[in-house]
Amino acid sequence: MNFRRQSKFAKADEPEINLIPFIDVLLVILIFLMLSTTYSKFTELQVKLPVADTDAQRDYPKELIVSVSSDGRFVVNKAAVEGRSVESIAQALVDSNKAAGRPAKDTVVIISADASAAHQHVISVMEAARRVGMAQITFATQRSEAGK
Repeated sequence: MNFRRQSKFAKADEPEINLIPFIDVLLVILIFLMLSTTYSKFTELQVKLPVADTDAQRDYPKELIVSVSSDGRFVVNKAAVEGRSVESIAQALVDSNKAAGRPAKDTVVIISADASAAHQHVISVMEAARRVGMAQITFATQRSEAGK
């Protein structure tokens, strides 16, 4: 036990702020925000996606985005497709996939169809993907107001 009194003239220890832990926490927050940020993907067509309560959007390294407008136009990876037949869509899928230099079986086809697009247009894209051997298909949606 220390019973000694401090003298009046003794300098009291001033509190010191250590900035190192503060900087460490800020860097961890910054890294977390950078990794959890989703980037919007822009396409040639302005489409209004259907609404669904979904999990967070995933990025696929070998993706091929096919946009379908409400009037039946198709865009494959920002390149407009001439014609509306299944054969022309299939050829556009093959050309875009060859440009990326990857096998068709490893490619994920993301169909980004307008909410008011005809069901037949979406089925045409699915049929074209099946014909060229692309079996992995997913659909792009937007979150509903209730799901946020």
